[in-house]
Amino acid sequence: MSRLHDVSAAEDLEAIRAVFARRLYVMDTKQWDAYGPCHTSDVVSESWAASGGAAEVRGREALTAAIRDTLDGPNPVTSVHHGHTPLLELTGPDPTTGEPTATGIWAMEDRLWWSVDGRERRLHGWGHYHERYRRVDGQWLIAYRRLERIRVDTGWN
Repeated sequence: MSRLHDVSAAEDLEAIRAVFARRLYVMDTKQWDAYGPCHTSDVVSESWAASGGAAEVRGREALTAAIRDTLDGPNPVTSVHHGHTPLLELTGPDPTTGEPTATGIWAMEDRLWWSVDGRERRLHGWGHYHERYRRVDGQWLIAYRRLERIRVDTGWN
């Protein structure tokens, strides 16, 4: 492996870390115009099933609407999401598009707070995000996500 290849791979992995971090940041700060562009147009998210929702959400616009409606809907949710210790792998070209691809597994922790009838509810969860990435027009984007929860604590404050 050449040094040039090593530098290119390191830059790709850093770009993947950045898009993952940006997604969490813009989600928690409710910057919905910036949330969609973290994903491919054909993104598939299976994260909703881990929280009792639909089996999957398909497409950038549908995913953005689903998360916006959940966090910024009639009962607004304050959220804090952390991603840790990624296992990232560059996996080669997409068989259909020829674009570079990668996979990642991220340890995660999230905390959510919202009110129901004037009382605060809370959720504290731990688990792993399983993601696939694709470089589109030179930019790494999230193409697939599945949340696998290990533990969830809920309650009232």
